[in-house]
Amino acid sequence: MNPKLNDLFTRRSIRSYAPEPVGDTVVHDVLEAAMAAPSAVAADPWHFVVVRDQDMRTHIADGLPHGKMLADAPVGVIVCGDLHRAHDGELSYMLQDCSAAIENLLIAASMLGLGACWLGVHPRQERVDHIRRLLGIPQSVIPVAAIAIGWPAESKEGRTRYRDDAVHSEEW
Repeated sequence: MNPKLNDLFTRRSIRSYAPEPVGDTVVHDVLEAAMAAPSAVAADPWHFVVVRDQDMRTHIADGLPHGKMLADAPVGVIVCGDLHRAHDGELSYMLQDCSAAIENLLIAASMLGLGACWLGVHPRQERVDHIRRLLGIPQSVIPVAAIAIGWPAESKEGRTRYRDDAVHSEEW
């Protein structure tokens, strides 16, 4: 692993959090990093719902089969995409743009010493509906993912998942 890429290799999914709160400035910093992501024709179709309320995070987590850590994290961020803002109104562009923003958010959180975990929402309609109903999200806006964020209560080693068999040169 190239040490210049350490920030990428040490970003890991953290599912256990210390009880300390995450300050507004730090949340702003990770959201600013998220919004620095590339976006098709600079459409920036993303919206972010920051959820600090314990009861709401618990209710959201109840609808995410693998998302129980969201209830224990001091902050949840629901990343949403607005189809009306997406390039050509295309779902695929919106999902790509939101995914790039999510990855920026995760890397920024790790660089700031936070732990975070990406929880898939879209395309599971029952999860989309659950979060949309709880947070009052408009029909043209799709909840794409939930991100649990907090100070880590676990430590994981950096790693690479590089595989030679996944690399094709010039053609398949």
